[in-house]
Amino acid sequence: MNERRFPSPAPSRAAQPGGEGPDIFKKKSRKSSAKEPSPQPEETSLAAPGAPKKYLKKILRPSAPEATLPVQDTADPLAASSDQVALQPGIKPVLELLERAPSRIDAVFLRKSRRGAETDRILDLCRAGGIRFSLVDEDFLHRLWPGRHQGVIARLYPAGFTDLPSALAAARTAPLPLLLALDQVQDPGNAGALARTLYALGGAGIILPRHNGVYLGGAAAKASAGALEQLAIVKAANLGQALDAACEAGFAIYGASSRQEDALPPTNAFTFSPEFPAVLVLGSEESGLRPGIAKRCSHLLRIPLAGTFDSLGVAQAGAILMGLLAASQRENPN
Repeated sequence: MNERRFPSPAPSRAAQPGGEGPDIFKKKSRKSSAKEPSPQPEETSLAAPGAPKKYLKKILRPSAPEATLPVQDTADPLAASSDQVALQPGIKPVLELLERAPSRIDAVFLRKSRRGAETDRILDLCRAGGIRFSLVDEDFLHRLWPGRHQGVIARLYPAGFTDLPSALAAARTAPLPLLLALDQVQDPGNAGALARTLYALGGAGIILPRHNGVYLGGAAAKASAGALEQLAIVKAANLGQALDAACEAGFAIYGASSRQEDALPPTNAFTFSPEFPAVLVLGSEESGLRPGIAKRCSHLLRIPLAGTFDSLGVAQAGAILMGLLAASQRENPN
């Protein structure tokens, strides 16, 4: 099966300091002609006045635009980052993945008008395996995969997902018995940075909601510096129910919030004494924890701020809270 990864944008063609630029920028000699010369592209210098000629960086305008994928919202189940998205087109290959390695599939996209025994089988396997699928138009599929796709494309998570019981078992024996739950966090960079911190401190894995969850593609993998491949990643059909299951398994559920309107008054994270194993829940960049998720937490942790800022980004707040939990666990391992 062929998997396609969209390459990162090509490096700039501007001249490098200390040498001449590529051939495309070199002036070519022209033979004299009686005809009036054609107008040349406008030449704009980016260097400061008086800079040596070899340091001039030039832009030729107009230039032909480069073909890129349309920018899409990573919160949308149809979203796909152009940064090394792993895709598998074709009915037979997608069917084989669903039957033999469903944990590698993040989402399946099918053409709306495509109906038949094989596509019905794909839908049945998606429902049985808890894999999200979307019926889309031909134009969307063509933007994902300009070649032949037979009306079916699977978006992959190459490292593979795991189930919740396995993640809970891994957390119990981890150096830091902690799982991270991301309640509709959208930015892949934030997810990757959080994974990097979690793994560095000895945590075990991350729980994501199946719907409105961040896609762990190339951008997240780059920000994680390889940590995502070392962690157990769970895609939960219902995040609230996953937290209930973790609580029943003996895990303490802690949320990050400073809102006074939450059901629980926030607790000072600097003086809090946590219990382990635990799940730390972080809310989305825009609205924080959803009320239905916040009410499942035994404590809501607040980071006291001494400066003039009234909030922190989710990656920064998560890193501080994970560090505090790790310090407390090492001081009181039992």
